[in-house]
Amino acid sequence: MAARVGFVVSGILHIMIGWIAFRIATGSGGGEASNSGAMAQITATPGGQILLWIMTVGLVGLGLWRIAEAFVTPEAKDKAKSAIVGVVFLALSFSTLTFARGGSSSDGKKASSITSTVLEMPGGKILIALAGLIIIGVGAYGIFKGATKRFKKDLEAGAQGGNVGSAITISCMVGYIARGIAFAVLGIMVIWATLTSDPSKASGMDAALRTIGSQPVGVVLLIFTALGFILYGIYSIARAKYTNEV
Repeated sequence: MAARVGFVVSGILHIMIGWIAFRIATGSGGGEASNSGAMAQITATPGGQILLWIMTVGLVGLGLWRIAEAFVTPEAKDKAKSAIVGVVFLALSFSTLTFARGGSSSDGKKASSITSTVLEMPGGKILIALAGLIIIGVGAYGIFKGATKRFKKDLEAGAQGGNVGSAITISCMVGYIARGIAFAVLGIMVIWATLTSDPSKASGMDAALRTIGSQPVGVVLLIFTALGFILYGIYSIARAKYTNEV
């Protein structure tokens, strides 16, 4: 049940990131289009602190659920994927806990700080470049998964009769593709930070989305990406309903 709450939490964060990105694209507002930016906005709402505590529990549950999944998944590549995703959700739960306890943080500043520290280490440039390539790979896989509808098995496994609605399918397609594009841009920026020895270039998802918006026809691209994040959020919430137990 905690894992199902975690899927809903992930969906809410993606929807809020998409909304912030949309406001940036249309010039109707700002904020940091990242997980920490979404949490900051939740903090400012009535009852936000209570919601953040619930979100923390959900993310911890989802992280542990994905790690547990690694022990029962037959294929090695799926075991590794589940374990890595589980660790990512547990890390995200710590950020949520920071806001729930009345603190704050910035994904962009943390990313720049980590990049700066690693660049100063022996072989640091190689490590950052590899990280950039991995992020690009995550983005490319997201685009591929969306375009080929491979996400459907995640939903159909728990759906009654093995079928999900066409609206959810379309939401997933657009969501995965748009989110994949954003991650690919982020990976390129991380590699660019390595080539220029400028850690500020690797400033997280907010910087990646703003880079998309600054390109020719960038407003259109950023609106599409924002819509994609919102639709991916809907997909994540749908997984809360359709996901199977470990």
